[in-house]
Amino acid sequence: MYYVYIIECKDGTLYTGSTPNIEKRLKEHNAGKGCKYTRGRYPVVLKYLEEVENRSKAQQREYCIKQLSKKEKLVLVAFST
Repeated sequence: MYYVYIIECKDGTLYTGSTPNIEKRLKEHNAGKGCKYTRGRYPVVLKYLEEVENRSKAQQREYCIKQLSKKEKLVLVAFST
């Protein structure tokens, strides 16, 4: 099982990623040891989470979400809650 997620950084920007272990990944982001983009923008808050079957599908879905505008991502977040 893999997860595709959207987090909101402290500066209000959104970051989309994928991981097999969401708890570990969020801890990394919030410790400043996540990806380069979030290193200076933590703490982060999980806004969206989607389960997918495998890494390949997670990467495909991550790519699709990254193509969305911020407004479209916020709509996705709103409909997931």
